[in-house]
Amino acid sequence: MSPTIANKTGTSPRPLCGLSAVVTGASSGIGRQIAIQFASAGCANLLVHFNRNLAAAEIVANETRALGAEASVDQCDFGQPNQIQSFVARCFESLPQIDLWVHCAGADVLTGEAADWSFDKKLQRLIDVDLVGSIQTGRFVAEGLQRQSRQHSDRLPPSMLFIGWDQASDGMEGDAGQMFGPIKAGVEAFARSLAQEIAPLVRVNIIAPGWIQTAWGQTTSDYWNQRAQRQALMHRWGEPSDVAAAAVFLSTPTNSFITGQTLQINGGWNRRFDSL
Repeated sequence: MSPTIANKTGTSPRPLCGLSAVVTGASSGIGRQIAIQFASAGCANLLVHFNRNLAAAEIVANETRALGAEASVDQCDFGQPNQIQSFVARCFESLPQIDLWVHCAGADVLTGEAADWSFDKKLQRLIDVDLVGSIQTGRFVAEGLQRQSRQHSDRLPPSMLFIGWDQASDGMEGDAGQMFGPIKAGVEAFARSLAQEIAPLVRVNIIAPGWIQTAWGQTTSDYWNQRAQRQALMHRWGEPSDVAAAAVFLSTPTNSFITGQTLQINGGWNRRFDSL
């Protein structure tokens, strides 16, 4: 059950206790770690989204069940507009309510078969999944969450999180910067606009990761390994758990005064960095 306004003071070692959450892109990487940390923080119900890897999603669901959550899995390709509305509807039908929605789903164009695609093909997939998919999903989810808030005005507002990129605002050289920069800047602009539209019924925030060691970072060259470590003031790669900790913080109901914000998780940008 969601905490009421009367409960909004105090801290808890399980700050998401009793809440229900949907985490998209949760079969691997950052989304997987967010789902696990949400369960560890007390989420009672979790929906683990996947696109192609059902087996991996089931493993994540089992990991969250071991932490005490009731977990289910569901599939959607956010690059296919006809799938999005029905997926969102299923989420609202299968959970008692949705207190937290974290939209981590994104196209992987850096590893696997997609790594060999042309720039244009990669860009189009990112536009379809990361940008248009995020906007369409966000609008459908916002409608449902606003209805919930109007029906239960004694509860603190539900939270939505989107994933941006710490270099989207300033840019980065190369194909990656020219692809991810405009896409993630668009996601961040949409999320900030949505926050303006649906407050105070729903909170909307953005996490902008820096160099996070997901699948690509685990197999990349010495150049990128050194660059990732040197461009962070903390002199290390970020881990998915670093991003997940921020997701828990922004989703915690006692932080209900935080909305329309972008939190960069990049170990502190090192302005002393010299190009290699």
